[in-house]
Amino acid sequence: MGYVLKRLGSYVIAFWASLTINFLLPRLMPGDPVGRMLSGMQGTITDEQLAQYRHLFGLDDRPIWLQYVQYIGDAFTGNLGLSISQFPTPVIDIITAQIGWTILLGGTALLIAVALGNVLGILAAWRPGGIIDSVFPPVLVFVGSFPYFFLAMSALYLFAIILGWFPLGQAFTLGLTPSWSWEFAGDVLYHLVLPASTIVAVTLGGWMLGMRNTMIATAAEDYITMARAKGLREGRIMFRYAARNALLPSVTSFGMSIGFVVGGALLTEVVFAYPGIGYQLLLAVQALDYPLMQGIFLTLTATVLVANFLVDIVYLRLDPRVRVR
Repeated sequence: MGYVLKRLGSYVIAFWASLTINFLLPRLMPGDPVGRMLSGMQGTITDEQLAQYRHLFGLDDRPIWLQYVQYIGDAFTGNLGLSISQFPTPVIDIITAQIGWTILLGGTALLIAVALGNVLGILAAWRPGGIIDSVFPPVLVFVGSFPYFFLAMSALYLFAIILGWFPLGQAFTLGLTPSWSWEFAGDVLYHLVLPASTIVAVTLGGWMLGMRNTMIATAAEDYITMARAKGLREGRIMFRYAARNALLPSVTSFGMSIGFVVGGALLTEVVFAYPGIGYQLLLAVQALDYPLMQGIFLTLTATVLVANFLVDIVYLRLDPRVRVR
């Protein structure tokens, strides 16, 4: 229990630090987002109205500490302000509408890559020089060396345009009404295959090599030799003894990788015109939409911290040594 409370305290401090940095960075950026938003209204808007807009978006001339206090209070009450580029839509509504698609795309690709990569890494390390160990690492490293957008564009051209096996883009067929039905779910999965596969193809090699290297070191430990001396089955030794201990670095990497889901999915979302928070972040940066940028960054930070806290809880189960700290 003490370990959990200690980790929770560190994540609370990290969240407060991220809030502070998230507040300061957009205000240090050059440019005038309000002026850009109202550029088409020059001559029709008064200075008083312009000052009201600046106050509305928290970009007025108030002391920085007053803006900071209001920002902290609004963040903890779920009020992330109004989007400048999509005025007057609340930021929380934009994030809520888009984040589900990013979680579906990035989360599905991450789970498949982690599970498949770890299994391949375990099998490759347990039989060095075998087919899996000889063929998969160089092939996956070669595929993973390509940028996300290049692989996505190549897959889109080959499988969607030339062969016509998959749709050109979007999360579901245009004109189809979203609903909790098997028809809509099947259509979403059909549109998900190609973009998710490109992310899996790029990241799979890293997961496999990481598990393979850790597994090789673990297989040389004395307790593995002892398990063999006891006459235990190879399958039990491989998964119950070696893989369980070799899995710990992958668990840590999984928690950290959740934060990079958006980074990897951003370019994929652009290529496939897939709706998501990554593409919204790109549009927000281009439009200098400070409130939307802050809201997205805050959402990503909170997601990473929560994911890593859950990983720490899982560590209690996987590694008994953590419980005695």
